[in-house]
Amino acid sequence: MKRAALLLALMGGLSAAAQALAIDPAALRDGRVMVEPVTSGGLPGKTFVATMLINAPVSKLCAIVSDYTAYPAYMPNTANTVVSDKRPDHTVIDMTLKLPLGKIKKYRLRMDPQHTPQACHLAWKQIPWEGLTPDETIADTTGYWHMTPSPSEPGKTVVEYYVYADPGHVPFGLGWIVDIMSKESLPRTLEALRDRAAQLD
Repeated sequence: MKRAALLLALMGGLSAAAQALAIDPAALRDGRVMVEPVTSGGLPGKTFVATMLINAPVSKLCAIVSDYTAYPAYMPNTANTVVSDKRPDHTVIDMTLKLPLGKIKKYRLRMDPQHTPQACHLAWKQIPWEGLTPDETIADTTGYWHMTPSPSEPGKTVVEYYVYADPGHVPFGLGWIVDIMSKESLPRTLEALRDRAAQLD
């Protein structure tokens, strides 16, 4: 419970923190992904927030990230997604990641859309998946997508992608798993979303 409360506090405070980041408008216009570390408040995992300007409207990008079963078509390292429960206010999906060296990780996420007429906000948090051993899954992950129209470039969207990831015990020599599930994955995921939007034109 203490970990969950701390994660919620981190996520609740991130909007203000993200707004305070020194985002270079020129860098966004050039199509670059800006990645910044965020304090994890003493938790064992790593937290990053990435921002990118994508040439597509909010509604289109929001529809793409809300199509959970299509994630394997474009999301890096995503081998499979299965919707295991669907409710009016949230959806539960089972994720399978295929990492280098044949490493497979599975985990269950609760997806909580919180959209407004001005923005698309899709938050997620890991929930228990009975039957998985520690080696088969990860310790914890939470995060969100936040998308708003570009104030200066109509038709484009400022996309914010926040990820906290704790892969759990990492055997000696496999420390790259921590980065591939956090810092390294953020720019690749945003670029994949941009390319997916272009493919669906």
